[in-house]
Amino acid sequence: MRSHPFETKLRKEGIFSFAGVDEAGRGPWAGPLVAAAVILPLNAKIPGLDDSKKLNAEMRIKLFANLVKNADFGVGIVPSFYIDKHGLTKALNVAYQKAIKGLSRHPKYVLVDGIGKYDLDLDYKTIKKGDSKVRVIAAASIIAKVVRDTIMDAYSLKYPKYGFDKHKGYGTRQHQQNLLKYGMCRLHRKSFAPIKDLINASK
Repeated sequence: MRSHPFETKLRKEGIFSFAGVDEAGRGPWAGPLVAAAVILPLNAKIPGLDDSKKLNAEMRIKLFANLVKNADFGVGIVPSFYIDKHGLTKALNVAYQKAIKGLSRHPKYVLVDGIGKYDLDLDYKTIKKGDSKVRVIAAASIIAKVVRDTIMDAYSLKYPKYGFDKHKGYGTRQHQQNLLKYGMCRLHRKSFAPIKDLINASK
């Protein structure tokens, strides 16, 4: 993946410490929201770097190992009960803030995947589909995805009835069937419409 024009612009302005930020787990019915912030070393070579959704699990894990070894990164994790209490927008802001604070050095600028306004307390720019266009955002998407998948794999051992290792909490047919059969566990986002409908149907 080549440098995005805005990355080049920042470097021309003398800004080399800029981070990419992305999340994993905005839409699932269960499990945490995970954000990652990444600062890549100058002229870093990360072969195969791309949007995490375009990569298979093996490729993501390989790139994750490379990034953990060579990049500065931070991770922010927000549990499902926080999403239920405060809403997804607030949860996303908190996850991004935690991820940025987890960096070993404070970035001078942040590039965020998608659109919208965020409470980040530093200069930032949102880039639509940035995870497939901007190297630092692609790197953040990979770290967030691998961390969240690992969390859901661990939860599948604690809650084996739900198959979290298969669907990672997303609303697949298997997940829906397991919900109807076993009800909810503490990982489920009770404020999400499909889960609320299930609660109401069971009353």
